[in-house]
Parts: sequence; structure tokens; C-alpha cells
Amino acid sequence: MLDIKPSAGAIGAEICGIDLSVTLNDEDFRRIRKLLNEYQVIFFRDSNISPENMKALALSFGPVQTHPAYETVAGFPEITILESTPDKPTKIEAWHTDMTYSPTPPMATMLKSVILPPKGGDTLWSSMTAAYDALSPVMQNFLGGLTAVHDFRFGFKESLAEPGGPERLADAIAAHPPVRHPVIRTHPETGNKAIFVNSLFTTHIEGLRPAESDALLAFLFAHVTTDEFTCRFQWGPDCLAIWDNRCTQHRPINDYFPAHRRMERITIDGDAPY
Repeated sequence: MLDIKPSAGAIGAEICGIDLSVTLNDEDFRRIRKLLNEYQVIFFRDSNISPENMKALALSFGPVQTHPAYETVAGFPEITILESTPDKPTKIEAWHTDMTYSPTPPMATMLKSVILPPKGGDTLWSSMTAAYDALSPVMQNFLGGLTAVHDFRFGFKESLAEPGGPERLADAIAAHPPVRHPVIRTHPETGNKAIFVNSLFTTHIEGLRPAESDALLAFLFAHVTTDEFTCRFQWGPDCLAIWDNRCTQHRPINDYFPAHRRMERITIDGDAPY
């Protein structure tokens, strides 16, 4: 029996009744995809999901991606490791949508908890459709005609400032020149409109003077984090989160230093935003 517990008013739900430790059938895949479209981020506690089954679940959505800036799980180059240790604490703290520096950002992202700190380390998500719906019709119409630039180099500027950073990321920078995306994108499955700029990768809005672009982006970056659009997930052992990268942003809460935290992530190919 499927049990669905919504996490908040606008986004998120915990799902029970689907066993991720076994090979799923087509009906389970369809149910998970339907739930993702409805809730935008879904959570499974005590998932006991293996790397093989995690990859298979990701492939049920579509082809999977690799990431140029992270280490990967042995034998699974599609599964990247997100790890924070006392010697190398995590640096990503900004609200963001994954990999918008790509011409075709991921459709969805899956994240599994492997090592958790004794306290802290929650993650926040925000609904970009709820954020769009809350704008005035005049602002919706204005934003709907705009295009923004997203840049890998901008998102990884702290890593580039580290010793050896430019050399380590040189190939990734060459492979990912700045790209243009609409400020408002249309979800290809639901048809809903969503805000599609984020503070980690978006550098400016085309056609506006720098001061105008900065002011408009500052407004949007603040607007999308309004409490009413968000949910917060407290990780437990072996949890799995799946979120729709086309209509959400997320932010890790780095409140656990110097404790050790390790997560494993896989991303699914998307299409060009429109």
C-alpha cells in the first residue's frame, strides 16, 4: 500500500510502500515518475538501495550524466560523491538548480545519504512553479521575454581560487562555455511555468544594464526562497531523495562542521529549457 506524506504546502512528500532494494517493475517506475511530477521532490527513508538499483531507477527516467568536478563511486562513474570532511569542508551553500551551465541541464537528481553527521546537515528545496505563480501577471509577462546567462566558471569560482584549481578544472571550463536559458521555463511534462535563474550559476540577464540585471536577479534570488515555497528534509540513514531539476532549487545546510558527511548523487539527462 502506497503511503504519501506531504512535506509542506507547496513541495515535497515522503513515500512509503515502494521497496527500492529490489528491481522495480514498470508500474513502480511510472508511479515514482507521477509522484515526482506532482510533488517535485520525493523522499524515501531506509531505502536500502544499492548502486545497481540506484542506477537502474535513474535510467528509468532517461540517460544519466557524469559531472566533471566530483569523484565517483568505484564501478559507477555515473554516481558522484558529495563529501564534506574536517580537512575538506563543502563549499556549496547557495540556493541553486543543478548544472544549469549546461545547454541541457539535468531533468532530475537523485541523492542518497551514506555518512551523516550526528546533528545538522538538512537540505532545503524550493518550488520554482510556486514562486512563479506568486508573481504578479505583469512581472510574469515581463520575465517571460527575458534570457539569462549561466556559467560553469562562475559557479566554481571558489574551487578555481584554490591552489591547482584552474589546472584541475581547465578541461571542464573548456567544455562548458557560458550558455543562455529563458528566465522562465516551461515544464515539458506538466506544462507549468517555473523561474529558471539561480544564484550559483546565473551571471546576468541579457538586454538589461548591469545595475538593472543585478537588481532583478537579487529580487528573484530572494523571492524564490520565500518560506511558503519551501520544504526541509532531515536526513536519516540510507535515505534517498529525488527532485525535479526543471522546477526546483535546493540548498544544503552546512551546520555540522567538523563532522563527516557523505552523499552519493546521480543526475538524469534533461532537454534544452524553453
